[in-house]
Amino acid sequence: MTLTLIRKQLRDLRLALFVVGLLLAAFECLWVKITERISGKLVPLLSGLAAASRIGFGQVQNTIFEGPGKILRTLIGGESVNLDNAMQVLSIGYVHPLVQTVLCVWAIGRASGAIAGEIDRGTMELLLAQPVPRSRVVLAHLCVDVLTIPILCLCMWAGTFLGTWLVGPIRMDPSELKKMPFKVEADESKLELRPAAFGPSLVNVAALVFAVSGTTLWLSARGRFRGRVLGTVVVITLLQFLINVVGQMWDALEWLRPFTVFYYYQPQQIAMSARWTVAWGEWATVNVLAVLFGVGAAGYALALWTFTRRDLPAPL
Repeated sequence: MTLTLIRKQLRDLRLALFVVGLLLAAFECLWVKITERISGKLVPLLSGLAAASRIGFGQVQNTIFEGPGKILRTLIGGESVNLDNAMQVLSIGYVHPLVQTVLCVWAIGRASGAIAGEIDRGTMELLLAQPVPRSRVVLAHLCVDVLTIPILCLCMWAGTFLGTWLVGPIRMDPSELKKMPFKVEADESKLELRPAAFGPSLVNVAALVFAVSGTTLWLSARGRFRGRVLGTVVVITLLQFLINVVGQMWDALEWLRPFTVFYYYQPQQIAMSARWTVAWGEWATVNVLAVLFGVGAAGYALALWTFTRRDLPAPL
């Protein structure tokens, strides 16, 4: 019966899964082209300005991101991202707000309707009239997450590979270099794209989706109306995102960042430096995967505990 529930849920999700996977792959493919334009056109210009002004490229970059530009720099990964490194620019595609929004929309939309949606439609009573333990219902949703989340992550990776293949090696535009009254030398090592380097960071992407899905499922197990659960989780997730972003710019809120799931979403850090930990306070560090998978597992455990003990309301 569990296998039947899984097949039924996958059948209901197949169109949404295809659309979300296609959207993620298309965005990552497009971001490779954006990276090529930045590294091949914008960086030579900024390097030329730095050479003409006899200042370093880093100082020019800091000037661009001063003031209101600090918000943009925070959204693309902070001060660890340098525009003159193509791989670091490419990694922005994995932390872009649009990507995080799509991933959270998938997790929240699927999990919010998992239990509360069935109760809201009046189909949960029909399902439980069959010889199906309530624990099997939660287990089926866990299995669906285990099957669908890797597909979404692989779609992102496939988009990066496809974009890299379509764009080809990045080269600084010779015609643009000739127009400059100063000499600009290209560092070929900084223009190389290595999409395979993002493979390990996909585990962090999956962990974020699982964490959001697990917490949403718990609220879904407590609720009766899908719309209320959806609205509540969207507000909570949005607040976490804003706290994480604003906390990077405003020291007064920085202590709140570790209490958000987005603080542990570090695919750039994993891909660029293979570092899987973040700071917790001044001395301690925690593993990002342990926290995110732990939050997701706790959400599923609470959903199981809540759903197996609650009384189901009669359908309206």
